[in-house]
Formats: sequence, C-alpha cells, structure tokens
Amino acid sequence: MRIADLRLRFFRLPLKGALAWGRQSRLEALFHGLVEVVLEDGAVGRGEVAIRPTIYGETPESVAGALRHLKPGLLGRSVEDREGLAASLERLPCNFAARGGLDLALWEARARARGRPLRALLPPQRERVEVAYILGLGDEAGVLADAEFAYRRGVRVFKVKVGRDLAADTRRIERLRDRFPDAKLYADANETLPPEEAHRYLAAWRDLGLRYVEEPLPVERVRERAALRARGLLPLIADDSAFTPRDLERELALDTFDVLNVKPARTGLTASLAMLTRARAAGKGTMVGSQAFSSFGAYHALLLALQDPVTEPSELAFHLKAEGGFFPFPPIREGFVYARDLPEEAFDEEAFAAYEVRSSLTL
Repeated sequence: MRIADLRLRFFRLPLKGALAWGRQSRLEALFHGLVEVVLEDGAVGRGEVAIRPTIYGETPESVAGALRHLKPGLLGRSVEDREGLAASLERLPCNFAARGGLDLALWEARARARGRPLRALLPPQRERVEVAYILGLGDEAGVLADAEFAYRRGVRVFKVKVGRDLAADTRRIERLRDRFPDAKLYADANETLPPEEAHRYLAAWRDLGLRYVEEPLPVERVRERAALRARGLLPLIADDSAFTPRDLERELALDTFDVLNVKPARTGLTASLAMLTRARAAGKGTMVGSQAFSSFGAYHALLLALQDPVTEPSELAFHLKAEGGFFPFPPIREGFVYARDLPEEAFDEEAFAAYEVRSSLTL
C-alpha cells in the first residue's frame, strides 16, 4: 500500500485551567496539528503534532513547512518501507514535533493498510500502566483543587511543576502530601534550580517523600548534573537533556540520570521504542510523557507505555484538563490504565469538526 497524500489540519481544545511551567511558559489551550497520511485506497493514518514554540521552537507555520519539505520524499512510497521512511524523516533534523507526529501517523497508516488497529502493530506487553497527572505552577489553592479534580478521576501519581519560587514550591509539595497521603509525588524543575543550591532542595523534597526530580539543572551544566546525580539524593529524570537517540547516548556516557522520560510527541514511535530499549539495556528506569496531548495523542502514548521497557508511571492523564476531545481514552482505575480497557480505535470525525481550526497553511 503506497502513500498517496499528506495533509495537515489544526484543532484547538480549551483547557479547564492554564498550565504554567519553567521560567515563563504557559499553556491555556491545546492548539495542535493533526497530520494525516492518506493511502492509495483512501485509508488514513493520523498523528497529533504538539506545537510548542517555547520548547521545540516550532510554530504552525514551521510545522507546515517541515511537512511540506518531507512530502515529496514520501509520496508513492510503500507504507511498509519502515527503514526507507525513517531515513526520509532523518534527512530533516530538529523539527521534533512535526517529525514525531508524522511518525505516529505512519505507524497508524501501516496498521490501516493491513486492515488492523494500531494496537495490532504495538500489542500491549504489560497488563497495566500507572498514570501520572501534571500539576502546573500556581497558587496553592488552585493547585490543590486541580489535584483533587484528577484524584477523583482515578489519578494517584502527580508530577508537580517547580522552579519560580522554590520556597513556595516546597510548601505546596508538603500540602499535596498531607492532602493526598496515598498519592505518589515527583517534581519537574524544567532546568530552573540554581546549581549551587540544587542539592539542598533535593534533600528537602526527598524528606517530603518525593520519588524523583526531572531536569533540576540547565542542560548545558553537564558536569554539575552528573555530580548532582552522583550524590544520590533523589533519582533524576532526563527529559530536555535527551530529546533524541543521539542525546541519550551522550547522557548515558556521562551518567547524568536515573530515569528516561520518552515523549512520542517529539520522537514518534520508532525512535521512542529504540530509546526505551536502549535505556533499559543500560540499567535505567523509563517512563512515557505525552507532551500535553489530547486524548487521541495520549492513546498513542499509552500504547507505548504498555510496552515491556517502561518501568515507571507515565504522563498519560493531561487530557483530563481539556474541555472535550475526539477519541475515547480508557478509564483510569485507582491509578492505573489497563490493557483490557483499550477502546475501539475509531477516530470521531464529527467530534473533531467541533474543534477544528481552518487554516490557509497547506502542504
């Protein structure tokens, strides 16, 4: 089955509340792309494109430009030519979200060419996966209310954004621990901790029962990151420091982390599977992040999280913040999503139309 066309659409999902993180980033709605790989017989494979200018430097215009650049090398190619298609994507470096969404769409198109759902190509290897929910920066009352909202929907693991006011962050973590004593907590500093003080905060957060800290220091402070990890205060999660398989090799060589956070939003399924396998072979823990996907993208991330190399809770609950959606994500039961609850993979075109944003950007 050959690729006949490549299309790009956009959608906007309002959020129930804004998500703030890092030094100045803020997300008030999901304005994402949907890349579609159309096959000769009209079958369509889709992948969500998480447009994050403050993380990947990609905009709707740049995503359209990247896909437009890649399109001629894809048309007429067999969707089963995995190596050839991967090589075509590799010829355009960076452009993480555009390439990640396209790789997701190619996987789904490959399944559609066989008349099968995507999970037939990526069958669950685990019975269940523990689910984490992201709590953004904000006032204490708002964060606690957000946590309560997610807790009532089955979440039992919270990833807490920190970094703008470390004293207030510590108080907020303490309140979360007291309010939800059966929940697991970990922090994401998004590279904001002062290198000379990071150990003090990690020690304090360890004493409050945190499980890990994600990217406590700026990525370029490589020696300091390796030294902080060597102190053994809390396991460190690699995210911004390991965008690609090449990044991962550097971080493994320098031994800067304990757990790898792989996000199919930027590495699709092909590179994500390779990175998870490589990290586990090196003795590292692994988790899957969804980069604030809708329920549709989160489902693709879920299929990845149900693979054997994943060892830690995965960020699959952000879609609960969205006002609506166009794909049925399975229920969260006392902290877990179960493989037995995987839904029928029926993209709801009518529901998508309610959120679609018409655009002049074409491929």
